[in-house]
Amino acid sequence: MAQGDANSGVELLSVKGLISAYQQGYFPMDIPNHHGEYELIWLCPDPRTIINTAKFHLSRSMSRVLVKQNYVITYNQDFRGVIHGCAAGREDTWLTPRMIEAYSRLHDCGYAHSVEVYCDDQLSGGVYGVKIAKMFFAESMFHLRSNMSKVALWALNEELKRQGHEFFDCQFMNSHLKSLGAEEITQAEFLQRLRQAVDL
Repeated sequence: MAQGDANSGVELLSVKGLISAYQQGYFPMDIPNHHGEYELIWLCPDPRTIINTAKFHLSRSMSRVLVKQNYVITYNQDFRGVIHGCAAGREDTWLTPRMIEAYSRLHDCGYAHSVEVYCDDQLSGGVYGVKIAKMFFAESMFHLRSNMSKVALWALNEELKRQGHEFFDCQFMNSHLKSLGAEEITQAEFLQRLRQAVDL
């Protein structure tokens, strides 16, 4: 898939367009160009970052955070709160209004899901992504309190493992994901595993 202009972007960001793209291993981002306007681009990285649900790594400090349980975890209770939390406070975020609207439509149709973490009744962290069959594509996460995005990702991993998911997509590697056991695989291997997961 190639870059799309604003008009084609509307169609490509439809529920049907997004599901088709994800089934092929692509995900969208809105990136500002040199004119200061946002362009819709489609990415399928090589290498691709994944987390095997059976190999999720908890450091000692994170284990202590989980033991304290001074938080409440919910699923799909405030999708829009999570996606707006992911977009907030970031300069030139790719989560533009049209992207938020597109993923909210996916959520309303049952394809996009969120994990919320509350501290003192306040949404303090979360993660959201797209689920097709046995494949979950983690899109973005945020935290307002320390470690709450890690708690959200741990909760997501536990729920996916319970549902029989062997792995989930994290797109690009960073130190945060690496500390949780993320690994990189080739694009070819990812696409092969994606086809198997979607076929299931």
